Amino acid sequence: MTSRDEIIWFDLGTPKQVTFFEPIIKEIQSRGIDCLITTRKSEDYTEPVKLLELKKLQYYSIGEYGGEKLKSKLSSALNRQIALNEFIQNFPIKKLVNLGSVDGCRVAFGNGIEIVSFFDIPSRGVDDNLTPIAKLTLPLSNKIFHPFVVPREYFTRFVKEADVYTYNFLDPIIYLQYQEADGSFFERLPVDKNKKTILFREEEYKASYVSDKKVFVYNALKSIDANLIIIPRYKSNYLKDEFPNAIVIEEKMDLSKLLPFADIFIGGGGTINIEACYWGTPVISTRSFVSHYDRFLIDNGLMFPAKTEDEIIRLYNKYAGKRLANNILKEQCADVKSLVDEVIK
Repeated sequence: MTSRDEIIWFDLGTPKQVTFFEPIIKEIQSRGIDCLITTRKSEDYTEPVKLLELKKLQYYSIGEYGGEKLKSKLSSALNRQIALNEFIQNFPIKKLVNLGSVDGCRVAFGNGIEIVSFFDIPSRGVDDNLTPIAKLTLPLSNKIFHPFVVPREYFTRFVKEADVYTYNFLDPIIYLQYQEADGSFFERLPVDKNKKTILFREEEYKASYVSDKKVFVYNALKSIDANLIIIPRYKSNYLKDEFPNAIVIEEKMDLSKLLPFADIFIGGGGTINIEACYWGTPVISTRSFVSHYDRFLIDNGLMFPAKTEDEIIRLYNKYAGKRLANNILKEQCADVKSLVDEVIK
């Protein structure tokens, strides 16, 4: 059990990590336990920082995001680990809680700090081939938490059976269960009310597990006569050039202001696809692989994969404007208090 004079460290390097851990951090803080939050940013990657500010979570920005080239990824990671190693010496850290933080895990391991890892995507598909992030974090972990859709066998190879904790919800449920659909922002957008509206989010093409940008997605979007709203992942200027008539969302916000009101969502990500499914919005997934939770959504008729321009157009014509039965997600519940009991144990 963590004592009140010890700190739990969270290293949050992606938007998903910020939104997922916010309820957990606030529950821990409500018990009188201090949390240290570190993150990273660069000129074209500021999403985690903007979200932390939106959520009013105090943070320290240490190091930069490495971009899409392997050499720059490694250089940024090594420099950040050195900086984190110096920084954390000022705090009585009891344990690191993370979701795929290579930098955090390496620094915590080197300093003898207990590592608690959450993980929902250990492989690029449903096979046993671990992602680079999984290979660099799971073997260093002392306790691992994972959603029910991922088999425990991925994790028991690294820790004892008793140190693997399975929860019965998909990760975004932990914050979606507190949100209500709010159409006030969407109503103010300058869209043509006589056309359907596509909401689009790119794949994280600079990530280590993605090989390249999917040009066919951009071609399909240009060929469909609809309102297009884009949630940029990196810099937005090129998107404005590519789609001059599109609305590019610059500000950070809870996506309950957008996702429930789109006629269809086209996305190459993971978390935001689940969020769209939660609101009953049809999802065309252009992701380059199918994870365990992707398969769960596909099998339950909430998400539809597309690998070509023609497939996107066909699925758009079939599902745009429909609302899908989403009870299998709406009925999931995240017990944050019980989760925190296990984290701080």
